[in-house]
Amino acid sequence: MWGTGHIAALVVAGALTVQGLCAPAARSHGRPADPGPTTGTRSEVRAVPATADRRGAVLVVRDTRLFSVLGVTWDDPSAHLAGSVAVRTRSAGTGRWSGWRHLDGDDSQGEDTALRGGTDPVWTGPSDGAEVRIAAEGASVLPAGLRLDLVDPGPDAPATAQPAPTAAHGAPNAELAPRPPITSRAGWGADESISPEPPGYLPDGKIKAVVVHHTAGSNDYTCAEAPAVIRGIYAYHVMQLGWKDIGYNFLVDRCGTLYEGRKGGVDRPVMGAHAYGFNTETTGVSVLGTYTDVTPSQAVLAAVARVAAWKLGQYGVNPAGTATLTAGDAGRNYFGTTWAKGARLSFPAIHGHRDGYNTQCPGHQLYAQLPTIRILAGG
Repeated sequence: MWGTGHIAALVVAGALTVQGLCAPAARSHGRPADPGPTTGTRSEVRAVPATADRRGAVLVVRDTRLFSVLGVTWDDPSAHLAGSVAVRTRSAGTGRWSGWRHLDGDDSQGEDTALRGGTDPVWTGPSDGAEVRIAAEGASVLPAGLRLDLVDPGPDAPATAQPAPTAAHGAPNAELAPRPPITSRAGWGADESISPEPPGYLPDGKIKAVVVHHTAGSNDYTCAEAPAVIRGIYAYHVMQLGWKDIGYNFLVDRCGTLYEGRKGGVDRPVMGAHAYGFNTETTGVSVLGTYTDVTPSQAVLAAVARVAAWKLGQYGVNPAGTATLTAGDAGRNYFGTTWAKGARLSFPAIHGHRDGYNTQCPGHQLYAQLPTIRILAGG
């Protein structure tokens, strides 16, 4: 895979220049140049040099500032990286290099405000070195402007169990399931200064379906580290990719704790950036970790079912039923089904990201548990 004819290597010795999480010059949303010390979240970026034919690239960085989340990004937010992206990191505590992790380079563009395309972010734990290897597949070439983005999510907030508040505006009627406990954005330490734009809401004001995701990061985090994992995803989505906020409406850690994602009120139909082409009619729930080969715990399944039952119940949607969604763009899913913009498609009311986009998300093992989640949600 890594033949010398297609790989250029760069080793960077010494400390890297660390940038505060500041808005890029082209940013049009008025984000502050420096969010200040609210959470201590910081990032640094390094260009990943591609070969002249843009068929492969390698970057090794050593002795960086501490980071716990990384991803690979590129200039064009609408471009896809068709090929393999593998990363490994060096533990700041032991000095040992991890095994290779493979990142999904063909995730969907999150939202119209995106400034860059990128892989899913991956939780690494406290690290001070990284290596990335990228290879194009078939006749494709790598997107321009490849960059390794390293994020330090900063310290935990004083209170990580703070419940998410109810929005000031009225919620929909006819809840059919109780609201589950949900840790607020303040509870996981969201730095609100980096995403000052107001939230958006579904155009018709109705959630028709729940889309289940996994974050495609490491499963090695502890449940106490989950707030830091979420802060890292939040910073990556907002400051590295240029989204207005974290993409998911809700997140679930491996212990089954639910967290508020995108701001706007957990009881309201907030529009997320999680299912390109279908964001305007759905809400997104993402489980922290990778569930391609790992089976999610019963606590995870129960948490996803509880929040799905509550959100769908607000709008009178049967969790075991189906929903007809209108495609906001042409697309193709993981199973090879294609559609045109404006097509009306039938999905399970609780379905996986791969049903509406060509991605492995939410992983084979979590996807296989969706029937169980539907049963639990409808119980």
